[in-house]
Parts: sequence; structure tokens; C-alpha cells
Amino acid sequence: MNMTPQEIVNYLDLHIIGQHNAKKTIALALRTRYRRLLLDSALQEEIMPKNILMIGSTGVGKTEIARRLAKLMQLPFIKVEASKYTEVGFVGRDVESMIRDLVMTALSMVRTEHNEQNREAIEEYVIDTILSKLLPSPPHFSNDTKKQEYDHSRERMRAKLLSGELDSRIIEIDLPKGNLEFNDTNMPPEIAKVQESFSKMFSVMGKEESKKEVTVKESRELLRQVAADNLLNHDQIKREALRRVEEGGIVFLDEIDKIAVSSRSEGRNDPSKEGVQRDLLPIVEGSIVTTKFGPVKTDHILFIAAGAFHLTKPSDLIPELQGRFPLRVELEPLDEEALYLILSKPKNSLLEQYKALLATEDVLLEFEDSAVRSMARYSQKANEKTEDIGARRLHTVVEKVLEEISFNAYIHKGSKVIISEDDVKNILAPVVEDEDLARYIL
Repeated sequence: MNMTPQEIVNYLDLHIIGQHNAKKTIALALRTRYRRLLLDSALQEEIMPKNILMIGSTGVGKTEIARRLAKLMQLPFIKVEASKYTEVGFVGRDVESMIRDLVMTALSMVRTEHNEQNREAIEEYVIDTILSKLLPSPPHFSNDTKKQEYDHSRERMRAKLLSGELDSRIIEIDLPKGNLEFNDTNMPPEIAKVQESFSKMFSVMGKEESKKEVTVKESRELLRQVAADNLLNHDQIKREALRRVEEGGIVFLDEIDKIAVSSRSEGRNDPSKEGVQRDLLPIVEGSIVTTKFGPVKTDHILFIAAGAFHLTKPSDLIPELQGRFPLRVELEPLDEEALYLILSKPKNSLLEQYKALLATEDVLLEFEDSAVRSMARYSQKANEKTEDIGARRLHTVVEKVLEEISFNAYIHKGSKVIISEDDVKNILAPVVEDEDLARYIL
């Protein structure tokens, strides 16, 4: 988490083209969170996160910026759509469930880290268990010679096991009967706790292990799960997950414009939309949400809201909610040059992905620079003539260009296929020029 704002922006530049203002704003917000953790606890409580409202058309990189950042910083992160929540009292998901989802994400993250730290112990347990099934220990009253022979045989067997020679052998392993887990985050915590109590009661009643015949290769993954579960300190993991959510959690609240109600709209009478906004207020400002793993304070969770605001505007949100998002950043629409850079510059760009996919069938795919520019130009034209869906248009355009080559990959096996500007023009020009056809195909 100790990265300067410039380092964060440089990382984002490797994956996302343009949008410098948005990158800068979010990088500063994350750096401020790091600075806060270095202060004494009394002052930490006073410094609240500066929530961000990102405004921009679909496909310009709003979600991608937030997702890449969470991955980089190893912070608990979830992306949710504001439009799928309903006001308390209506049928559907209540807004508190987003915090419960965040806790589940943090729990999974902490478990994975603990498993990685205990990897050597887990692997040792797996190997010892499999060896004991392949080569049972000699009786306790065996003489020293027999025990030495057993030790030599076990070492030889261990070498074979590690080399993969025994992967197809069938062995019988003992597995604990799985406990029932209730991970429905929309369920009220009180009911979740009751169901968890039932789960524990049934697990105590059915403590016996079940036997299963599997290959050595299959047994490894099953035994890894058993070993990991035995080595985990579940209470410690829960406490760590809750701490991470409270100190570093990020909620990306997409489609927030869909719960804004325009003064001109007949939907002004829709109580659900404004009700969701009112329900969001305490969570975004800071409250305590009850989860089955314990209470979570939302005071220092960073909320990043995003929306296209085509039919509404940020001022159509209720004033109290507007005030909870003090930082505003507008993302620029993508022009032809930006679309060209998106196709050619990022580390794992769309074109690189298609090259790798076709390489699996021994087809060497190459694109002339003029062809890449042509695809960007036609994507821009399609965005202008129909709905502007930003960089998502590139997926449709590239797929259309490569459709025949991908379908007939077996014909091109072992050869190089070069996509030229003429190829792009012959495929896309008839579709883009016909506005009705473009509306349905691109």
C-alpha cells in the first residue's frame, strides 16, 4: 500500500489509456488512506475518506480503474450495481448486503494469504498422508532392520510421488464430512446466526469421516483443503478480515445514476429509488453494519460511485447523498486516437489476447498498424452513429474482423495470417455505413 500517487498513476497507465484526472484523484485518495494509518489512533478516527463520484459514458474506464487499483493494493474490493438494491420494506437486496459481500471478499483474501504462508506445511501433510496410504507403516513390534527397509522404501516412494509417476494410482482417503455453510449475504444476520448454529450442531453430530477412492493426483487437492482447514485459526482470520474491511475496504458503486430521479421524470413518484438513496446515506457516512462474523464500522470504507448520467445529472441525487461524495471527476469520451492506443498499447491488449488464443492452434496472427488504426476509426464511427459504448465497441469490431479466421483456424494451422487495412475495410465498411445494420451488428 506504500506507493506514491505517481507510482499508482504509472501502474494504471500500463493498463488504461488516458483519463489522467480520474487516475490522479483516486491515487490521491488511496495515498491519503496510507498517510492516515501512520497517524496516532485519536487523529485517525477524525480523518474520514474522501468518497469519489466518477462521471462518464459507459466503456471509458470507470470500473477498470477501480478494479486495477484494488488488485494492485491488495485491498478488499467489491463492485456492485446501485440499481439492484431496493428500499427496506421492498422485495430485493438491501444496501447493507454490500458490506456483507465485502466481508466475504476480505475473508477469502485472508484465507488465501494464510494458505500461502502455510504452503510448505500443507504440502508436507499431503505427501505424508498419500505415502501412508501407498505404503502403510510397519507394526510397532518390528525390528530395526524392518524399520530401516521401510524408511528406504518410503524415500523411494516419495521420489516417485514427487515426479508424478504415481498420479494414476487409486488410493482410499479419509475426508471429513463437509459442514453446511450459509453464505447468503442478503440474509438478515440474526437468521444467518441461527442457521450457522444448526450447521455446527449437525457437524458435531456427524463427526465421522467419509472414505473416498480417488487417484493420487485428485487426492492432492482434496487433502490440501483438509490440511488448510486444520491449520487455519478461524477466529484470527475473521478478526483480520473485519479489520481490513474497516481500514482499507473499497466499495465501487456502479450505475448510481440509475437511482437518481430527474425532476422532469414521471418516476419522481417511485419511492424505491429515493428510498435506496436514503438507505445509502448512513452506510456511506459511517454506521455499524451487523454481519454474521461481527459488526463492521463503515466510517473508513472508501466508496467510489460511478455513472454515465445520460438521462439524469449528479444534482438529481438527493442533496445529502451528493454531500457524501465530495470529490467529483469527469472522464473524457474516447476518440479515435484513444481507441487506437487501447488496441495497441496496454500490456495485455485485446489484440494480444486474440494472438495468444489463436497461437494455441498454431496460427501466427499479426496486425498491420494501418489495420489497427482502421479498426479504431470504424469503432469511433459506430459509436457516433449508434450508442456511444466507448472501448466496449472494440470487442465487437475485432471479433467481427477475426470471425472467419477464428472459425477456420484449422485451415491456417502452421501459417502466419496478417490482417491488413483492406481486410478490415472489406469486412467493416458495409456494416458501419449502413446505420440500421450497424445498430444490430456492431
